Amino acid sequence: MIAGIEGQLVQLGEETALVKVGAVTYEVMLPGYCIAALSGQIGATVSLCTMEYYEGSLGGGNLIPRLVGFLSPLEREFFDEFTSVKGLGIRKGLRALSLPIADVAGAVESGDEKMLMTLSGIGRKMAQSIVAELKGKLQGFAFGAQSARGTPQTKLKPFQTEALEILIAWGEKRNEAMELIEQASQRHPEVQTAEELVPVVYRVKQGAEG
Repeated sequence: MIAGIEGQLVQLGEETALVKVGAVTYEVMLPGYCIAALSGQIGATVSLCTMEYYEGSLGGGNLIPRLVGFLSPLEREFFDEFTSVKGLGIRKGLRALSLPIADVAGAVESGDEKMLMTLSGIGRKMAQSIVAELKGKLQGFAFGAQSARGTPQTKLKPFQTEALEILIAWGEKRNEAMELIEQASQRHPEVQTAEELVPVVYRVKQGAEG
């Protein structure tokens, strides 16, 4: 299995890249957010984490080997989880990921089906299936990868993550809850448990913490 590839980016298309390694040029399939991230890097050396799969029908005898690339091992791991949803294969999964995985994972964790429906090829039924099958499994991806703004997501401590889960369960939006947790933690660094943090968050939200 080819787990990674490093070489010169010689061509970038809508769904694939050509990476030259020595005398060999590899075609690598990429999700949309990777295409956007690599834009403007033609001629530069790039490093991609990869996975292999075979496309086609085993019975038909026309299996074609494909190479899929990601910007980090975390993204490759996310893709494995994402495409485990019934009806969401490799090709469909790649086309759907036009946004960074942190944003997609965050939408799943907050149950934001409308956001998921903005992804290519994801209708209401598929969005519901993604949330039903993956919610609760993607927190590490939501907090450990880059957002659409291109900046790392805030790394939450375990008690902050627990507080975030409570706030989301009580109807708060994920992004707003994260911002409130950050503000509350900055103002009260002595708070080290979810039970203490949640009331502080609501005081911040209500403007009682000046």
